[in-house]
Amino acid sequence: MTITPPTAAVILAGGRGTRMGGVDKPGLLVHGRRLLDIALSATAHLDAVVVVGPHRPELDARITQTQESPIGAGPVAAIWAGLSATRLPDDAVVVMLASDLPHVGAESVDALIAATSTDNPVTCAVDETNRTQFLFSAWTVRELRKRLATLRESSGLENQPMKAIVTEPFSTLRVAGTTDCDTPADIDRARRHPRLTIDQARIAVANALTPLSPHRADLADSLGATLAQPLVALGDLPRSDVSAMDGYAVSGEGPWRVRTEIRIAGADGQLELGEGEAIRIATGAHLPTGATSVVRDEYLSLDEPTRILRRLPDAPYRNDARPRGEDWTTGFTIAPTGTAVTPSVISAAASGEVFAALVRGPVRARLIVTGDEIRQTGPLREGQTRDSVGGILPYLLERNGVRCESNSHLRDTADSFERVLADATEQDLIVVIGATGGGAADEMRSALDRLGARTIVGRVASRPGGSQITAVLPSGRVVLGLPGNPYAAVTTLLTMLPTVVAALTGRETPPPLLGIIENAAAVSSDAVRLLPVTQSPDGGWRADPSVRTAHLAGLIGRSAFALVPAHAQNGAVAELIVLPD
Repeated sequence: MTITPPTAAVILAGGRGTRMGGVDKPGLLVHGRRLLDIALSATAHLDAVVVVGPHRPELDARITQTQESPIGAGPVAAIWAGLSATRLPDDAVVVMLASDLPHVGAESVDALIAATSTDNPVTCAVDETNRTQFLFSAWTVRELRKRLATLRESSGLENQPMKAIVTEPFSTLRVAGTTDCDTPADIDRARRHPRLTIDQARIAVANALTPLSPHRADLADSLGATLAQPLVALGDLPRSDVSAMDGYAVSGEGPWRVRTEIRIAGADGQLELGEGEAIRIATGAHLPTGATSVVRDEYLSLDEPTRILRRLPDAPYRNDARPRGEDWTTGFTIAPTGTAVTPSVISAAASGEVFAALVRGPVRARLIVTGDEIRQTGPLREGQTRDSVGGILPYLLERNGVRCESNSHLRDTADSFERVLADATEQDLIVVIGATGGGAADEMRSALDRLGARTIVGRVASRPGGSQITAVLPSGRVVLGLPGNPYAAVTTLLTMLPTVVAALTGRETPPPLLGIIENAAAVSSDAVRLLPVTQSPDGGWRADPSVRTAHLAGLIGRSAFALVPAHAQNGAVAELIVLPD
């Protein structure tokens, strides 16, 4: 059994904020939360959290607070103070982050931790401008102590830059939400997009998107589309009186003389029964003229020598025939406008002699996986990461009624984003994995701005999925930007995609599936958490807070994940999203 090492965070919440006029930068608000609170939320799931800076009495008692000495001695001295304030084993992984990252999330913290090990003891985040962020990094405690001790003995820790300890070897990892705020302009940009709840984001999408134009199409080729007009039967069902069972078509009350003819389903020609006559009939065969009922085999007794058929003494009197139009007659509405085209709709339409209809959709999608470090095939080189979601996203799209017509990989350059978004004219939806982190120089957000896109959802108060984007290009194409980590990408997609599809195809989203989260108090935070759940024998659900975002192993064997509300108590009701088989 693999033992997961302990995890911790050291949050640097001191400094002078000189480029902001000496303000308390960790206390600045972005979308109603202090920068310090954003860092605390991103690290709340770790085993230990230390805040280095002026004492803040309002912080939870479980958070360790300390101060570097002397005050203002720089980041290295602050890290030494933070590390000294908690007892961590050498194999623990500690995340270092400054409290000036307005869009940092737990998924980015987890990605750095997952990339850090004895063989790779230091991992530094790379932001959207390709800058290495030394003050957002993960370390094994053994390596961090060794480097700090070496520097302390040689030249001291006071007023040392981070480069004094971030020496070779170290690795880098591009993660979302790593752009920092050093100036008032940075803060203004961070505040540009409101931070919506998931419900607010869904409502914004539903209200902002324009349904696709209706077109007439074969229903068999329209799975995932939505009916743009009622589906009306063009024939009766059944089209004639037919037998519902294997048995005998009879005329009169009996006994009956059995004729030699046998009536099977699909038989041609007319046949007329006289009073007191019967013929053998199969399920689905249309009744001969003169038949008054069908009696199933188990209710009858046939005398072979005389060919006389009698009802058994205890047999009930019932007619196992289906009259013409029993299910519906011509003109009956099989399904109303706004109904999703599913296999059941296609089958029912065929039963009503309808094979084409006016529909919206299905939504056609282009899938784009981003990142210079992502490799889809072949051996990994140093610093590369395997693409573990690009191959499964088309399946998840199709399970939500979306046709994935293109699946490609994109380099992390501003011009490539702009080009691929501008060139996507054949699809209705562009799904982008990665490059959704915050900051003025974010390639995807910058490209959307230059193309004149209208951003509907720029931030969401959820973990993971906080950095997601929903935007509309001037061409009307919708862009759905997902976080790059596999767990974040999949859960965000399944949370938001049904709303996008419903808005584009003109149908209502179904009511949510709800469940009781038995351990909600232990797993909730200040934002909605998307956590895998397991059903208890009594019908409730238990959420697993230990899921890692760097892979999908946490979803193996799970049938759903829950949207655990913020600040929830045990027994809270949460939306459940069923995972496709």
